[in-house]
Amino acid sequence: MVGGRIFCMEVIHTSIDGVVIIEPRIFQDARGYFFESFSQREFNEKVRPVQFVQDNESMSSYGVMRGLHFQRPPFAQAKLVRCVRGAVLDVAVDIRRGSPTYGQHVAVELTEDNHRQFFIPQGFAHGFAVLSEVAVFQYKCDNFYHPEADGGVSILDASLGIDWRIPTDRAILSDKDTKHPLLRDFDSPFEY
Repeated sequence: MVGGRIFCMEVIHTSIDGVVIIEPRIFQDARGYFFESFSQREFNEKVRPVQFVQDNESMSSYGVMRGLHFQRPPFAQAKLVRCVRGAVLDVAVDIRRGSPTYGQHVAVELTEDNHRQFFIPQGFAHGFAVLSEVAVFQYKCDNFYHPEADGGVSILDASLGIDWRIPTDRAILSDKDTKHPLLRDFDSPFEY
C-alpha cells in the first residue's frame, strides 16, 4: 500500500531489461475470485508509461506455434499478453541491434490458473506455443496493426535456444511463419 492505495500487481523483472512478468493480486473467497486484470495508473507507475490502443484475442489448439512476430517502425508495438484459457509458453526475443542481450530470450508459462501477464517492449520478436488442448490468448498493443509492417524471425531457429516444449512432429505453424528468416540472416529494423 502506498499513499492509502493497495497495489494489485507484482512486477517480476527478467534477465532482459524492460521485459517483465506481472502477477496480479487475486482476491478469493467461497464465491470464486476477483482481480484487476489491468490498471493504466498502476502499469505506468510500476512498469512504464504505455498507452495501449488495441486489444486482440486468438484461440488455438495444442501444438500451435505463433511467431516470432513484430511490427516494423514506425508501427512497432509493445504488447501486454495473457492466457485466459489453457496454457501457453510465451517468448520474447531481443532483436535490437547493439543490445547487450541481442538474440537472447525470456520465456514464461502463462495459464488460466496463474493469471500471469507478460510485457514485451518494442524491439522484441514475440511468439507462443500452445501447451494445453485449447488456449485463448489475449493481448494489448500500444500501436494499431499495419499488415505492411509485419516482420518475423523463424520460430524454429535452433540458435535461439528456445525449448518450446512441443515435439517437432506435433508443431502446427502457419505457412507465413515457416518463411521467416533465421536470426543470423535477419536485418533488424530496431536499434538499441
